[in-house]
Amino acid sequence: MTIRDRLEQAITEPPTVFGEPTDTADGATVITVARGGGFGRPARPVGVFVIHEGRAHWSPAVDANRIAQLGEWIGLLTGVILALALLRRPPWPDLRRH
Repeated sequence: MTIRDRLEQAITEPPTVFGEPTDTADGATVITVARGGGFGRPARPVGVFVIHEGRAHWSPAVDANRIAQLGEWIGLLTGVILALALLRRPPWPDLRRH
């Protein structure tokens, strides 16, 4: 594999990073999973594998701040579009004398 192939793979497919297995008090093993950023970007958590009694369970990581920020951006965009529509042509009738 050439250096160019490795660079293309690093750009198109960020590597998955598995953390060290951690044993809990109830006998479960937890393995964290992150998506590596590369090129100075930090790794972002993806979720955890929980292994308990011989069965593996996947729990995805949910970023509540990112979901809240998306809601705020949608509300802001809706307000801007509504304000522009009202300024262009108000919904109330013309109050000029004819």
